[in-house]
Amino acid sequence: MLACLHTLLDLVLPATGKRRSPSPVTPPAQPEPYVSPWSRPWTSPGKADAVRELQEERRRAAAYASLGIDYPYTYDGAPFAADSFPTTPGLAA
Repeated sequence: MLACLHTLLDLVLPATGKRRSPSPVTPPAQPEPYVSPWSRPWTSPGKADAVRELQEERRRAAAYASLGIDYPYTYDGAPFAADSFPTTPGLAA
C-alpha cells in the first residue's frame, strides 16, 4: 500500500521542484512623480494682451456709436446678454 501511494505521489508531484517554486514576482509600477501646478509657466493672456483686447473692443464700440449702431458690449456678470441687442445688418463682432 505504501509503495502504491509513493508511486501515485511521484506521478502527481514530480520531484523537479517546478510546482513548489515561487512564481516570478513583478515589482509594482512606480507612480508618476508629483508636479506642482505652480511650477508650470503662466498660460493665460498677460495684462498687456487683456488691455489691448479691451481697447480694441471699446474702439469698435465707439466707431459703431458714431454710425448710430448699438454695439453689443457685454462682459461676465453683465445684467444683459448680447442676445438682448437688436441685430443690425453688417455688424461683425
